[in-house]
Amino acid sequence: MHIARYALDDCVHYGIVENETTIARLEGSPLDGLERSGAIDALAAVRLLAPIERPRVFGLGYNYVAHSKEAGKAVPQLPVLFMKPSTSVIGPLESIVYPDDGQNIHFEGELTVVIGKRARHVSEANALDHVFGYTCGNDVSDRVLQRRESEFGCLLAGKGYDTFAPMGPVIATGLDPARLGIVTRVNGTVRQDGTTSDLLFSVPAIISYLSRYMTLLPGDMIMTGTPAGVGPIQVGDTIEVEIEGIGILRNDVVAEDRGSALSPS
Repeated sequence: MHIARYALDDCVHYGIVENETTIARLEGSPLDGLERSGAIDALAAVRLLAPIERPRVFGLGYNYVAHSKEAGKAVPQLPVLFMKPSTSVIGPLESIVYPDDGQNIHFEGELTVVIGKRARHVSEANALDHVFGYTCGNDVSDRVLQRRESEFGCLLAGKGYDTFAPMGPVIATGLDPARLGIVTRVNGTVRQDGTTSDLLFSVPAIISYLSRYMTLLPGDMIMTGTPAGVGPIQVGDTIEVEIEGIGILRNDVVAEDRGSALSPS
């Protein structure tokens, strides 16, 4: 099942994407249930939004061995965690804003988990019972600032700019997160071609680990790490993250205009 969050006639709805042309509108958030309202909306008439409004976003670094090697890092012995602000989240076809002082901004295509049920001290065996679904994510990162922060054992601003967490286009349910292909393209050229079977820490392991220390809430999103092949983006680029069973998350890159206010979805 594919579930979309979308805008239509100045209102925001959730719906089940039934086919290439229609969405069956839901009564409320899918995290509260999948009751249909009876309305059917034309897919061509809506604007898809980030799947969750202003979520908590957890991220993992170096969760693919090949990416650790290309970054010159040792393979981690435990999950390397960080968080991205809710204001970093944007939806499909929204623009990634390239900071006017940015020097080396990278894309990172990632499988993103959407938590559906409160999770605290859950086992790996039961972890997937707390997952609502999965979406595509792009962990956009300022490498210069990230490395400066990392020297002091922290990681926030380099990952946390507004627009640095594109998500979408839909939440897909019923997938096996252990065997999904991930492809990232820049201007149509494949730059990453990986599979979640190469994750160092699996989705159940990540959820169990996080829930040992904090309560995971419905709507939380976990970006599970990126395969090898990351690289720089530039103003004018189009980035596509495609994950098997979910779809294609597409965003362009624009120059920062500090005179205009940003309103991420």
